[in-house]
Amino acid sequence: MLPKLVAVRRPHRQTPHPRGFTLIEVMVVVVILSILAAVVVPRIMDNPDKARAVKAKQDIRVIKNQLDLYRLHNFRYPTTDQGLEALVQKPADAQRWQEGGYLDKLPKDPWNKPYQYLNPGQHAQIDIYSLGADGQPGGDGVDADIGNWNLDD
Repeated sequence: MLPKLVAVRRPHRQTPHPRGFTLIEVMVVVVILSILAAVVVPRIMDNPDKARAVKAKQDIRVIKNQLDLYRLHNFRYPTTDQGLEALVQKPADAQRWQEGGYLDKLPKDPWNKPYQYLNPGQHAQIDIYSLGADGQPGGDGVDADIGNWNLDD
C-alpha cells in the first residue's frame, strides 16, 4: 500500500512592498550630478572649437602640399588672382598642369568659409589661411587666423 500524500501548507510570508526614493535621496543624487556636470561640461564644450582648429590646420597642410606640387610642375605658385581655384581648374598660363587637377574640389574651412590665399604672402612665400570663427582678420581664441605660418601652434 502506498503512503498517503498530505499537502503541507507553508505559512504565507509577507513580502515587503517596494518603497520609492525619498526626497532627500533624490536631492543628493541631483546635487552629485550637478557637481559632475559643472566639472565635465566645460571640458567637453571646448573640444568642438579645438577640433575645428585641427581640421583647418590639416586642410591647410593638404592645400600647401598641392600648391608645392603645382609649383613643381609649373615652376611657380598660382597668382593671388588665380587663387586656390588653380588647383581645381587649369589656369590659361599653366603649361604643365596635372591632368585631373590637384584637388577634386576646394575645401571650405570648418566655419564654412573659403580658405584665403596670397602670393606673395605677408607671413611666408605664400599664405594659405582661414580667418577663424568670426571671418575677420586677426582675433583671439576661436576667432584667430589659422595659416600655414602658424601650423605648429
